[in-house]
Amino acid sequence: MQLHKSNTLTFFAPKTYNNSGAHFFDAGISAGFPSPAEDFKEQRLSLDRELVKNKEATFFARVSGQSMIGAGLDDNDLLVIDRSLEPTNNKIAVCFLDGEFTVKRLKVNAEGIWLQPENPNYPIIKVTTENDFVIWGIVTNVIKKV
Repeated sequence: MQLHKSNTLTFFAPKTYNNSGAHFFDAGISAGFPSPAEDFKEQRLSLDRELVKNKEATFFARVSGQSMIGAGLDDNDLLVIDRSLEPTNNKIAVCFLDGEFTVKRLKVNAEGIWLQPENPNYPIIKVTTENDFVIWGIVTNVIKKV
């Protein structure tokens, strides 16, 4: 269910299903040399249980843009955002800034708050008292299509 769309993010509320879960083979998949075949233990894996720690405070948002490509957040990726987490220095956060949502890395110190993109083609944003600014939530996971 789509909740909100801005220029940079489209928000969705998570929907959980009873008895959901895909087949999960807990044998490890080699990213190097292939390993000999093992007996696969088949289990059920729920992405809800893996990615959503606080259901009431978790939302999904689809990324639009290239400002965070250095952090591995590409155009059309799906972000998992937890609004119950404390925003701290160096976390990737979804922020509401002057009427628009944006996703950036938080830089916080005694001198202030900056929103740092992970792409050198985009400027670092200094948050001032003149800005309408809210840290909306912290990105906990990213889901990519390959």
